[in-house]
Amino acid sequence: MKKIVTMALAGAMALGAGFAHAADKVTLQLKWVTQAQFAGYYVAKDKGFYAEEGLDVTIKPGGPDVAPEQVIAGGGADVIVDWMPAALASREKGLDLVNIAQPFKHSGMMLTCRKDMGVNSTADFKGKTLGVWFYGNEYPFLAWMNKLGLKTDGTDVTVLKQGFNVDPILQKQAACVSTMTYNEYWQIIDAGLKPSDLTVFKYEDQGVATLEDGLYVKGSNLKDPAFVDKMVRFVRASMKGWKWAEAHPDDAAMIVLDNDASGAQTEKHQKRMMGEIAKLTAGSNGALDPADYERTVAILMSGGSDPVITKKPEGAWTHMITDKALK
Repeated sequence: MKKIVTMALAGAMALGAGFAHAADKVTLQLKWVTQAQFAGYYVAKDKGFYAEEGLDVTIKPGGPDVAPEQVIAGGGADVIVDWMPAALASREKGLDLVNIAQPFKHSGMMLTCRKDMGVNSTADFKGKTLGVWFYGNEYPFLAWMNKLGLKTDGTDVTVLKQGFNVDPILQKQAACVSTMTYNEYWQIIDAGLKPSDLTVFKYEDQGVATLEDGLYVKGSNLKDPAFVDKMVRFVRASMKGWKWAEAHPDDAAMIVLDNDASGAQTEKHQKRMMGEIAKLTAGSNGALDPADYERTVAILMSGGSDPVITKKPEGAWTHMITDKALK
């Protein structure tokens, strides 16, 4: 009888220990589909960096019909990858999004134009059709046009609501299209146009770069010590993943491919993308640079009669998580 009781007690203790050490679940919503743009998170999962921090992380790919802000608002994610313009615009509309980390130091956004359609400088934009992404991605473009003194209602430039492809520039429906250094620009090159055929305007060079691919949570959750602790471990492991990806870009690209359930990505494109992404995360330890934040806010408020945000946000970012994660 004593033996049975002892065995039962040992079993209960083992069961209890199992519950005590169960990994904490975290759901991350990406801004776009599975690709090297998010390599750091896939690396952290693949290499066991999340597991080492006691985390069970689910990574949810995005897509053209997925708005990360709506996903987190509806409780479908604990943390999202988002661009700051979209996050701050959502915040002004009532969604309490807070930036807890900023893995991307630099912007990859560009406007890529055809020289044979008469675009060699920003002075050539007037009278042209320009392809622009919407769903929150249009905000930096609108701020840039305002800085140039160009109206986007067709008076000065015609805005073509660009799909997530580069067909308008290939078919000459637009003189310029929105591209990222790591993605759509190379689609144009792969389609047959040469770099010498193109004029490229990097948002960073134009002084209108805003922060991209930050990590955001709902501000109310930061009042919960358990949630804060989870995010500290999540950010620490994620940044470990990002730095590993920077150091091993080809291997990181292959990890991304292993996680691409769609089968749409290619090895050549992902390796090239990861090489470009590494340039954007270089120089970031995960902590938001307040100067980068202030620059982004100033750009978004510079829209004249139609700014992206109408007042300077309060409490839109915190170092609470990164201060602890980077100790």
